[in-house]
Amino acid sequence: MSFDQYGIHLGFLYLRYYGMIIMFGVVMATYIARWMLRQMGEDPEIVWDALTWVLIFGVIGARLYHVLTPSRYSGITTADYLQNPLMILTTWEGGLAMPGAIIGGVLGIYIFSKRNKIKIGTLLDAAAPGIALAQAIGRWGNYINQELYGPPTDLPWGIYIAPQNRIPGYAAFEYFHPLFLYESIWNLLNMFFLLWVWRRFGDRLKSGDLFLVYLITYPLGRLLLEFIRLDYVPLFGINFNQGFMLLIAIASGLVIFLRHRKGSTA
Repeated sequence: MSFDQYGIHLGFLYLRYYGMIIMFGVVMATYIARWMLRQMGEDPEIVWDALTWVLIFGVIGARLYHVLTPSRYSGITTADYLQNPLMILTTWEGGLAMPGAIIGGVLGIYIFSKRNKIKIGTLLDAAAPGIALAQAIGRWGNYINQELYGPPTDLPWGIYIAPQNRIPGYAAFEYFHPLFLYESIWNLLNMFFLLWVWRRFGDRLKSGDLFLVYLITYPLGRLLLEFIRLDYVPLFGINFNQGFMLLIAIASGLVIFLRHRKGSTA
């Protein structure tokens, strides 16, 4: 057994810290969803069956989103992936996008709910706070990989980025804003906020509302933090992720409004 900056070597196996952190976040999210379902009067054990669907479709979604929207400094374009399809499978080299993981995970929950005749809104509501926690934990994998950082800074909490991990044009700088930390804190606060909304307004929430709230709070935080992200995804001269997050937040807010307007039966 041996260790390096990014993982643990066990013979022919290489366990990356990033992957272990992600899986820890997934397990914690599952336990929160299990607790939520019990509080809702549902069978809490269904989360373990649903987890398989969420993981499979979540990983597929995360990878495909990255393939279709690679960052401008990754050195790899969507065309490169399409010309060499086997590259799409090399997830161990990095390239899993959170928006895609959420989209894929929701698709997995939808399929599971249909197969087991369970209301998808109930499952999504139970999953929402746990997803926020998983994101808060998972962002620390970016710290291990020395990625997801903001512009140079001389603030006390700036993080050192090794020369080989610095974005082109920033080689002369050593310390950068810990963007991963900012997002981790936002997601952790989001988890507590979602639990508060559920406790405070539970009698007025409709099935699926809590997840819709998540689809407002997470995108808003991501939209704001993208302003200081260096390796963003450009599209027609704008930050693609910012535009996508804004669209999701507005659409989710509109759905909540329409569901709760006077006379609505949605």
